[in-house]
Amino acid sequence: MAETASPHGELLICRHGETDWSRSGRHTGTTDIPLTPAGEANAAALKPLLADRRIAHALVSPRRRARDTARLAGVVDPTVTEDLAEWDYGKYEGRTTAEIRQDRPGWTIWNGDPPDGETAAAVGQRADRLLQRIAALLPDGDVLVVGHGHFGRVLAARYLALPVAAGALLRLDPATLCVLGTEHESPTIVRWNLPGRRP
Repeated sequence: MAETASPHGELLICRHGETDWSRSGRHTGTTDIPLTPAGEANAAALKPLLADRRIAHALVSPRRRARDTARLAGVVDPTVTEDLAEWDYGKYEGRTTAEIRQDRPGWTIWNGDPPDGETAAAVGQRADRLLQRIAALLPDGDVLVVGHGHFGRVLAARYLALPVAAGALLRLDPATLCVLGTEHESPTIVRWNLPGRRP
């Protein structure tokens, strides 16, 4: 089936490259840690994918791992916005799901808000606020956001008018690109979890 060009831009969601914590499955919200060498290489491999797009606006999380991913992917002068920060995991910061489940069997971020962290409702409100801002920019062309795994999945779920918990259905690997657009005025996933291309 041939793709239909959108009359305006598409939303491009990019997750930051690998860090030591993402590689080991540790929840990384507010902790500001760098990319691994593999994460840097995979971030740079996003450059050819992004070069194919007409990016009118770029937004980036304030966290170093996201800013470095944007820089290595060739994004010039992105606007830093706190709304793109990762879910605040509170007392679960730095812990793996397996460790958390020792005290709370069956727990995931999607079915249990972290103690002293950000609630699912608050994360959803933040995503909705950011999507309103993005909607105003899309007539200019593609809008790229460079951020984090869980928040990127929430952003996509809310773009699709789904509840925050639907983000559980949308795996988002490090240093990948997702494209959200429309078909017949309905929000759609155009591409998902695309790895970068080595030059």
